[in-house]
Amino acid sequence: MIRSLNLPVSLSAKAQEFILRRATEHDLGALMLLLADDPISATRGDKANEADAASYLSALTAIITDPSNELLVVVSETDEPLATMQLTRIPGMARRGSTRLLIEAVRVRSDHRSSGIGSTMMRWVTGTAAPAVEASLVQLTSDEARQDAHRFYEQLGFVASHRGFKYKVG
Repeated sequence: MIRSLNLPVSLSAKAQEFILRRATEHDLGALMLLLADDPISATRGDKANEADAASYLSALTAIITDPSNELLVVVSETDEPLATMQLTRIPGMARRGSTRLLIEAVRVRSDHRSSGIGSTMMRWVTGTAAPAVEASLVQLTSDEARQDAHRFYEQLGFVASHRGFKYKVG
């Protein structure tokens, strides 16, 4: 199970130390701001409006209580969230019953981008989290407009091997 991940852990990025830990309800406001700090997410309605807090809290609660999911935050020495990502363990039949680890909603606060936090997070996922949850494949999707993110993931060894499709309900 994904809850078996040994957290919190210390991460180092460009001679700075950070902590990677599970998100809690206490992090709700910071998580909303991280989503809104992204121009593409903002066009989808992630504006960090207090009126939306109940919806975000409901989603946060669903994620942190689901044993197949982890919502993680990278925090400073003062416990200030600087980055986040969601991990989902997906058992599957394909590839001889392989388990996948899905990375979603990767966000690094704009004033900390290019600080090495994102690279350190991804290396932790591929080097520590995936083996710990017995995943043989780590996958993610990225909006077509995120060309910088695509280069970032490719530099880390991810391969653009598939074409994704979405269907909006409602």
